[in-house]
Amino acid sequence: MPEQQNTEYKQSWRDEHLKWICCFANAQGGRLFIGIDDNGVIVGVDEYKKLMDDIPNKAVNHLGLVVDVNLHKNENRHYIEVIVPESSVPVAYHGVYHYRSGSTKQELKGIALQNLLLKKIGKKWEDIPVEEASLKDLNNSTIRRFISKAVEMNRIPSTARKMGIELLLKNLDLLTEQGQLTNASLLLFGKNPMKISVTASFKIGRFGKSSHDLLFQDIVETNIFDMADRVMEVLKMKYLIRPISYKGLQRIEPLEYPEPALREAVLNAIIHKDYSSTYIFLRVYDDRLYLWNPGSLPEELSIEKLKTDHSSYPRNRHIANIFFKAGYIESWGRGINKIIDSCVEAGLPEPLIEVEQGGFSITFLKKKQTNQLINSEHLEERQLKALSYIKEHGSINNVQYQQLTNVSKRTATRDLQELIERKLIVKSGTTGKGTTYNESIE
Repeated sequence: MPEQQNTEYKQSWRDEHLKWICCFANAQGGRLFIGIDDNGVIVGVDEYKKLMDDIPNKAVNHLGLVVDVNLHKNENRHYIEVIVPESSVPVAYHGVYHYRSGSTKQELKGIALQNLLLKKIGKKWEDIPVEEASLKDLNNSTIRRFISKAVEMNRIPSTARKMGIELLLKNLDLLTEQGQLTNASLLLFGKNPMKISVTASFKIGRFGKSSHDLLFQDIVETNIFDMADRVMEVLKMKYLIRPISYKGLQRIEPLEYPEPALREAVLNAIIHKDYSSTYIFLRVYDDRLYLWNPGSLPEELSIEKLKTDHSSYPRNRHIANIFFKAGYIESWGRGINKIIDSCVEAGLPEPLIEVEQGGFSITFLKKKQTNQLINSEHLEERQLKALSYIKEHGSINNVQYQQLTNVSKRTATRDLQELIERKLIVKSGTTGKGTTYNESIE
């Protein structure tokens, strides 16, 4: 069995493996196996009797954790299973905090560490109070617009129209128990949300053939409740075209991408963004539209699960609640399926959805890429990731493929050759470092 979110294999014990116990404790817990190689093959461990005493003692002394240590035997080979529970408090090894993400160990610093500390006390960045902020910092017209929409949707009582702003915010969990405005309240309704998050804006760019060829750009700077409307306005005015067709005598001018799908994607990016991180980026090319927001998927979800019936796990629950009450979103976890369905109904390929660079991306494709999409069926996830990299950066080489997908040179060469045979990429150059792989124009 390969390594997973909650499983790690080590052939032998070294004290530095306490870092892995630390990262499991800070995440969802997990199991560390000693005497099993990276491929899941039991190789055995000789000093198992000593380790059965040493490991639990070192976990307590260095990490303050009590772990279960079990001895197993298979064909005369002994191996050890260390069961690590999720800790209710942050755990550090020699002053450094580690965290399990996927099958990797990450050292937490800065904002990532702050988010872990908040999570362990049941709080999130959106809950942090903003010192010296007052009701004067809020945009009353935005709040009135929210109230109107939420009452119309029957998700707040009509009496809210006459309710004081402070009481309204309290009922919406946008005030602390001490009556302070939170990051969420100022992001949603603030006159200048950039004061609490300099990256609380939405960057839109029009590009040529590659991400290095920026033609023009806009930055949408407003509170996030108004942001989706403003982004859609800018897109329709400057970035997207409306192909003209006729149904009988009726002139039809839909956007080149289905507007409901675009709006849903923009809303998802705004609602689920990690506001302690960087900007949202929307890149418009001739053949695609690429939207990326910082903040990876919650641990409960994967790309595959997003496309099936699943519960909603909002990163910013209070922010998501405001958009729900206003009728902008539902709380059933159906956003991605709505996007896919809208594109398919419009005759477009299914969008490419990926977790990359510490964030979440969705790429809308145009009709002319349908044949390429068919050729990409049954590809490995790493090959799809490489295709997205090529679309973003213009090309990829063998070394970059290895680093991007964490595979050997041999595997990278085989994967790239398959993409060439499927006419998804073309090879440029002959051999060596000068060889690159570019998007096929067929």
